[in-house]
Amino acid sequence: MENIIKTVSEKAGISELQAKLATETLISLLKSKMPGGIGAQVETFLKLGTDSNGGIANKIKEKISEVMGK
Repeated sequence: MENIIKTVSEKAGISELQAKLATETLISLLKSKMPGGIGAQVETFLKLGTDSNGGIANKIKEKISEVMGK
């Protein structure tokens, strides 16, 4: 998740603390909108990192960047 926080910080031009808060808020929102245990699985996936996940986490980071307009 540190990679996501760093990317959000860089792309949005905000501090890493602000990016961490934004990322945690987004994860919480996604988790609350997903059915059953899927939200918890997404949260775990994002917190584990991107190296062994076949690039899916990188796609998520790209989409977050698109949404933020950066």
